[in-house]
Amino acid sequence: MTRELAFVQVDVFTERVFNGNPLAVFLDGRGLDDGEMQAIAREMNLSETTFVLPTTRADCAARVRIFTPGREVPFAGHPTVGTTWVLATRGLLGGADRVALEEGIGPVTVELEGDPARPTFVWMLHRDAEFGPEVTNRDGVAAALGLRTPELQPGAPIRVGSTGSPFLYVPLRDRTAVDRAALDVTAMRRAAGDPLPGVFVFCAEDTGAYSRMFAPHTSRIAEDPATGSASGPLGAYLVLHGLVTGGGAVHLVSEQGTQMGRRSLVHMRLRGDARGVTDIGVGGSVVPVLEGRLTMP
Repeated sequence: MTRELAFVQVDVFTERVFNGNPLAVFLDGRGLDDGEMQAIAREMNLSETTFVLPTTRADCAARVRIFTPGREVPFAGHPTVGTTWVLATRGLLGGADRVALEEGIGPVTVELEGDPARPTFVWMLHRDAEFGPEVTNRDGVAAALGLRTPELQPGAPIRVGSTGSPFLYVPLRDRTAVDRAALDVTAMRRAAGDPLPGVFVFCAEDTGAYSRMFAPHTSRIAEDPATGSASGPLGAYLVLHGLVTGGGAVHLVSEQGTQMGRRSLVHMRLRGDARGVTDIGVGGSVVPVLEGRLTMP
């Protein structure tokens, strides 16, 4: 006896189809076990695939499980933003413009701009960012990216940051260095330590950053076109280390995925200055691509 599973595929953090980060959303994950969800995510072969389930919490509208081709993750940005948009456009959020989704880290609050039935923009709210100690082996980190040490941003620390999912933040001098970066996982483990999270390289710009993220060793994702869970700490990093101007209410944009032909614009809003950052949100637009049914044995 076979089962048919309905899914929707969208592009997230873009206003144009075939840009941004693709996401498959399975509208009803009931009856699927962990292994089946992982097998489906491998079959879809996208950065992430989500499965919508009934929530176990009274304060959440739905439960969302998130799988990369290699593992389940407790929290991620473009799956949260994209799944929210899909649920809203199918009337599954009750017309609300602010709800919470149950994810592996707990409730994740999302806000919808425009018509709640067809939102033009979705924001995902983040916890406050936490950062680890500076990675001092700058020569080793640069070499692990195929770069020279002068191509690192002078005076900006290399460190792990997280608002729920950790990433190693490596600030580079300019776009040329970001585009040239190529991760050697073994060398980066020697330089930055193990376990090694996803590696997020970027250069600061007046309005935000130009970015790339590599995670072949954690999620079977050679490069991610847009990483919302990494963009919250990125915004905090930029403000805390004075790499962007301004304080108080700050709105920044990270351009990611351009090098791989999937230009994404990840918006970041926050409040703070060099002394501290709060009220982090990451958001973007979503466009529909296709709908289909997957047949399961």
